[in-house]
Amino acid sequence: MSLPKVILKKGKEKSIQRRHPWVFSGAVYGVTQELSDGDLVDVVDSQNQHLGTGYFSDKGSIIVRLLTFGNETFSDNFWNEKLQSAWNLRLKLLNLDVTNAFRVIHGEGDGIPGLIIDYYNKNWVIQAHSTGIFLQIEQISEAIKSNFSDFCETIYCKSSGTLPNTGTDYFLLGTNSETIARENNILFSVNWVEGQKTGFFLDQRDNRKLLGEFSKGKKVLNTFCYTGGFSIYAMQAKAELVTSVDISQKAVDLAASNMELNFPNTNHKAVADDVFNFMKENHQIYDVIVLDPPAFAKSIKSKHTATQAYKRLNIAGLKALAPKGILFTFSCSQVIDDVLFYNTVAAAAIETGRNIRVLHKLGQGPDHPTNIYHPEGHYLKGLVLYVE
Repeated sequence: MSLPKVILKKGKEKSIQRRHPWVFSGAVYGVTQELSDGDLVDVVDSQNQHLGTGYFSDKGSIIVRLLTFGNETFSDNFWNEKLQSAWNLRLKLLNLDVTNAFRVIHGEGDGIPGLIIDYYNKNWVIQAHSTGIFLQIEQISEAIKSNFSDFCETIYCKSSGTLPNTGTDYFLLGTNSETIARENNILFSVNWVEGQKTGFFLDQRDNRKLLGEFSKGKKVLNTFCYTGGFSIYAMQAKAELVTSVDISQKAVDLAASNMELNFPNTNHKAVADDVFNFMKENHQIYDVIVLDPPAFAKSIKSKHTATQAYKRLNIAGLKALAPKGILFTFSCSQVIDDVLFYNTVAAAAIETGRNIRVLHKLGQGPDHPTNIYHPEGHYLKGLVLYVE
């Protein structure tokens, strides 16, 4: 099948030859025919040499997200091969007997830009971040059904939030809207229809486990707690007190419910409040504090404002931390890179005047892999600090 072509300007093919999957609008010389958002296209250089195949987009600066490179061909078996490869990797990374909630497809990290698939105890949630992917949801669903029938009860498309103009939310298989998922033998209630993102933040699994190692007998504060992941790991490690704070009453109720599911009648406080306000008004000193805010910077334009917010938050966290305390601090803003995040936390540390050591540098879990040719896929930054 002959596909329409996107022709690049001379010299603009080099990043694709290095297998970076994005073609930016400024690199494009022209197209061989009129294109619609989501069309499958071939990308060629100025000499008409084939560079790859991907989905065209008429929104934003990324014109094409590539699925194949060079002589690779995009075939009808593409979805089967990619899904099976990604699933096999997860089986190497995880023990399904103790963890049955994980990311199966992580966009560029698994060779499918624009596609997220999360798995919760035989329930699959598909999220499209481009029209080209959204138009293939039915084929993707069929590939899941045919390859993973023993692990599949529900398939749900949740793309209205990621594609506001074209995406919708609907069931492709089954009608389950929630389940009890297992993560390192801790139970979480996950609702992909009503919850944020696909229902749960899977990328912090390893970092939650690490937090438990610092929590025994400690007073722990988990800010921006959402469904209480860090809180429950702290309680599993026999923390003396755990306080969960989120501005959303619904999130706080979920955190309390998940705590009850695992450790009923424990010393857990769930507080619905703005985190900055809570840190200002609360006088409790904590041994371990988690700062895991939503992305303060959604774009380059908001970068400076976000940096100031991260600084204020970390100053507040450090001030609320007991001597010899532990601070877990994170940023999931893609435009805040590792160096900027580190420097922002360091600036906050300078204002407190405390002696601070870095124990760990953290990132997203291995089921959220970063394609080595696409460093932008590394989005979660974290530091574990020992604060004297």
